[in-house]
This record gives sequence, C-alpha cells and structure tokens, in this order.
Amino acid sequence: MSSPAVAIHLTDAELRLLQTLVYQECGMYFDARRSHFLRDRVLRRLRESRMDTFYSYYQLLISAEGRQELHNLVENLTVNETSFFRNKAQLDLFHKQILEEIITKKQDRRDYQIRIWSAGCSTGQEPYTIAMLIADALAYHQLRRPILGETTWPKPLVPAPWSVEIPASDISYSVLRVGQEGIYNEHQMASVDYNYRLRYFDKVGERYALKKAIKELVHFDFHNLKTEFLPRSNDVIFCRNVMMYFDEAEQRRLIEKFYRCLSPGGYLLVGHAESLLGLTDKFTMIFRNSGTAYKRTEVSQ
Repeated sequence: MSSPAVAIHLTDAELRLLQTLVYQECGMYFDARRSHFLRDRVLRRLRESRMDTFYSYYQLLISAEGRQELHNLVENLTVNETSFFRNKAQLDLFHKQILEEIITKKQDRRDYQIRIWSAGCSTGQEPYTIAMLIADALAYHQLRRPILGETTWPKPLVPAPWSVEIPASDISYSVLRVGQEGIYNEHQMASVDYNYRLRYFDKVGERYALKKAIKELVHFDFHNLKTEFLPRSNDVIFCRNVMMYFDEAEQRRLIEKFYRCLSPGGYLLVGHAESLLGLTDKFTMIFRNSGTAYKRTEVSQ
C-alpha cells in the first residue's frame, strides 16, 4: 500500500471502535480524558503500517493476519515507566514485614518454596528488585534462624533448602526482551546504591549486567491479564500502576483473578495511586510507614 499523501483524521465513531477492540483484547479502557492519547497512538501505528484509511487498518486488526499488528498497537498504548526500588515505602513494608512473615511461617511448616509474581513487569527492574530483596531477606533470616545441614562455600545466593521463583509477565514482547537481557545503563541504575551494584551486578563497559544467580530467579513470559491463564500459587503478587488502565468492571474482574492466583494469606501490592477500597471485600489493607499492601482474606467454610 502506498504511504498516505494527506493527514488521516479519525472520527469519534472510529475511535469508539478502537476503544472497544482494545478493551476486548486486553482490558485497557480509554475514557474521554485519555482518548487523545489513543488517537495519537493509533494514527502513529496507521502511518507506520502504511495504511491510507482507518477502514483498511481496522480490517487488518480484526483479521487473523493482523494479530501481530494488534500486539504492536497494544504495546504502543502502554507506558512502560519503571525503575529499580520504586516506591520505597511499599518495598520497605514488603522487605521488612511481609517477607519476614512469609519466610518464618514457611520455615515453621518446612515449606521452602517462595513464589512472587511481577505482573506488568515492564523492562525487568521490578522483578529484579524483588529478587535482590528476597536474597537479602533469606541471608538475614539464615543468620538468625539457621537450618541445620551442611554449609557450602561460597554461600549460594539462595541458601538451601530454599527455592525462589519470580514469574515476570507483561503484554509487551519488546520490554520482555529487555528484561531477559538484564543489562541497564547508568540512568536506569540511578536508584541502585553501591552495595547492591557490588553484590548483584557486573560492570560491562558503561552498563550494568545482573549477575547470573539473580537472573536465574526471574522467569519472563507473555501474559495478558484479560485471560484466565495466569500464574497460580503465588505468595505475593506485584501489580503496580496497571489497574489504572482499566475501568471499574475490569478492575473488579482482575482483583478476583489475583485472589485466585494467591496462596492463602498471600499479599497483593498495587501502585501508590491505586486502591482496592470499594472494589472488593476479599482483601484487608495493611499500612505501615506510608507503605500499603493488601492481604488475602480467608473465609471459613
């Protein structure tokens, strides 16, 4: 197809068609306040696809051959803003209270598996932050409550018999590839202090690469939160700054999915501007030193 010779304008009706398609695909909802953003991103994809009419582009999106372009459009609608150690107050709550509770209870019942899902992981800084905090917490716990057995040297990042798994998912293949690479520039490392850089990164030229032992704890995969095929049996789920893309109905459905994906007594951590209040009675809010989390409520049968 030839490149359009004149500017393409989307009518309100055409924009509503796109809104419905995107909502059905991934649950993202673009109300009147964000319609200009949707319009801008759709026009960008339309030009890059060398389409000269909205009709031809829409027909591509709903066709079997257009699945890749639909993925491309959805990727362009997500703002993949993230950083290491983001929202310190919440991470302190996770590190010093939630992890301590989980590790202590699991050791008491001899369950040595920790599973924490980073939903909407973007370029990987969040799940790698979680991995570093778990490694710290296990090392500290091992000093106070050592598990009898043979001591190996050098000490492994995750002491035996503990096992750590961090599923990290996103709807964007491009950010997942960045996360899998695990290499970050100085700007991306701004919030990582010297001790963490020394312990968990290797300097490679002007960039920093996660050490192999940390990378092996994180498993990146594509997941669409609109579907039911999501990681189960999680002790904690991080889903920060994702629900803000959804309308209230989709938020309620997502919270219900998270409830089912958590183990009994598990925790859900959402963005600082997001809340479960008024959306569900299946979680109890935990608040400490400006950090907020939600604990799954167990209903007696």
